[in-house]
Amino acid sequence: MTLEEQLINSETFTGEHHKARVNILYSGYWLGQRIAEILKPYDISLQQLDILRILERQNKAPLSTLEIREQMIIGNADASRLVDKLCAKQLIWKKPCPHDGRKVQVFIDQKGIALLTVLDKKISGLNEITNNLNQKEIKVLNQLLNKLRA
Repeated sequence: MTLEEQLINSETFTGEHHKARVNILYSGYWLGQRIAEILKPYDISLQQLDILRILERQNKAPLSTLEIREQMIIGNADASRLVDKLCAKQLIWKKPCPHDGRKVQVFIDQKGIALLTVLDKKISGLNEITNNLNQKEIKVLNQLLNKLRA
């Protein structure tokens, strides 16, 4: 039995709810580490990838850093700092908001879109982690995870 099987199947849990919480946390961390390994050669963090995807969905329309933070998967991240790092990498750019000088408008650069194309191909290789689940099980898993957050 592997260490992860020992952790998840441990009898030290107070019940199935406790075991499910630990299993979800462990699985989320496990998946995040695999994505981070793919991103490492590109010097991009999970949070930076999240920002690039958010901006890509905007179809060239700008977002403020506050709007970006509200859409981020990890919402407590320092969006301003992450935006500055992505600007330094020339993957996005920003300019002052014409309607509110206190805000900045953030746009994705063509270089950022190109990087997302490359990363999407590499990350799609992670689909194999669910190969042991059939389509019905995948659908149920997604429904259960959505229900959990409802």
